[in-house]
Parts: sequence; structure tokens; C-alpha cells
Amino acid sequence: MVKLRLKRCGKKQPLYQIVAIDVRSRREGRDLRKVGFYDPIKKKTYLNIPGIQYFLEKGAQPTETVSDILKKAGVFTKFHFNQTKVN
Repeated sequence: MVKLRLKRCGKKQPLYQIVAIDVRSRREGRDLRKVGFYDPIKKKTYLNIPGIQYFLEKGAQPTETVSDILKKAGVFTKFHFNQTKVN
């Protein structure tokens, strides 16, 4: 299973890459593709929308943090993301 999650890349200041990665890999493990960048201090976000949509269509699940970033950017309005919660 593939997830869209954050990968830290910054020593002193937190900088994150949004990557598509296998669930069994570590956070800093080998990623399948880099699909975005997030800087929480400067509040800047760069997203590769076609790359993100490709992985979402293939069944990749974003983590909660990445899902919030994508919602703020309006990615889910372009891509109808049907997700059902099971209690």
C-alpha cells in the first residue's frame, strides 16, 4: 500500500517533502516520488497536482497532515476523493 506522507529534510528548521512512499518504509526511507514541498515556518507549499492525483487514483491514502495540506490547497475539489470511514 502506498501513502502520501511528510518526509523531513532540514537540520535546524523543519522543512518537509510530500512523498509517495510504501507503508512499510521508514519516514526517511526511499520514496517512490516526490510530489510536493511544505515549509511550516514560512507557510509555503508547493504541490505537483498531477503527481498527487495520479497516486490518489491508484489508491494511495494521504496521512492526516498531508490531507489537511491538500484540503487547504483545494486538491480534493478537483479530485473527487471518496473515502468511507468504518467505525
